[in-house]
Amino acid sequence: MNAQPDFHSGINQGVAPVTYGQGDRPPRGDYAQAKADYTCDQQWERYTAADHELYRRLYERQAAQLPGLACEEFIAAVKHLGAPDRIPRFDALSETLHRATGWEVVAVPGLIPEEAFFALLAARRFPVTGWIRTPEEFDYVVEPDVFHDLFGHVPLLFNPMFADYMQAYGAGGLKASRLEACEYLARLYWYTVEFGLITTPAGLRAYGAGILSSAGELRHSVTSPTPRRLPFDLERIMRTRYRIDDYQASYFVIDSFAQLFEATAPDFAPIYRRVAGAPEFEADSTGDTRAQTASNTAG
Repeated sequence: MNAQPDFHSGINQGVAPVTYGQGDRPPRGDYAQAKADYTCDQQWERYTAADHELYRRLYERQAAQLPGLACEEFIAAVKHLGAPDRIPRFDALSETLHRATGWEVVAVPGLIPEEAFFALLAARRFPVTGWIRTPEEFDYVVEPDVFHDLFGHVPLLFNPMFADYMQAYGAGGLKASRLEACEYLARLYWYTVEFGLITTPAGLRAYGAGILSSAGELRHSVTSPTPRRLPFDLERIMRTRYRIDDYQASYFVIDSFAQLFEATAPDFAPIYRRVAGAPEFEADSTGDTRAQTASNTAG
């Protein structure tokens, strides 16, 4: 992040926010209806029969691909989303989630600024986009919708270790936003929460939400010989750019969720200083680096 964060950057101004690392099209969603912290009412009754049917089709397609590709922790937790025939009610889902790990699901209009996002995570509140993609976006949607957020992210919040990692990430993000280091945290989020892989006794498996909610990247990330799969390395991740418009060229592999949680324990301030003075890795780099300032890499 090149500029000092605005004190008000985490407060809803009633319009689509300027979000870190996004393209030219403003985020979708009705921000005028959101509260100061960007949360809003789900307004479940506004979903149409077609919306519920689209959710069911998306759910069933992804669920069929999970065996042998998704980690067992995720597969075991998907059932907590309830029957796939309709979009879940966030309040009912939150009751179940809170009993398990102390988290809750809150609705947001769409993409929200980093500070608002970090603050919600730090309070164990996971923001889920209220709207669902159009039928024309069945295979690919540019920004996260209710299916991506629910199916991809929420199941692992039932895992205590991963749930604690997400809260620690949010707390770390609030600090990073004041150290002009959000770009490094965005990369960590991207290569773990969104596109992370894990080694299991049964072999390599996916746990990242961007993989698990994708029609094609789930199999690609686990079985394709094309991408590089690198051991988890915090500083290497923070120095590595990534693609937002294609399958990932590189994935980072953790040994356990405990390893991921332990990685958030140290004070990142000295790490940020070291990373800031080091050359960066391109998304498709095999190891060579280029000393250049990244400008558009967050998701």
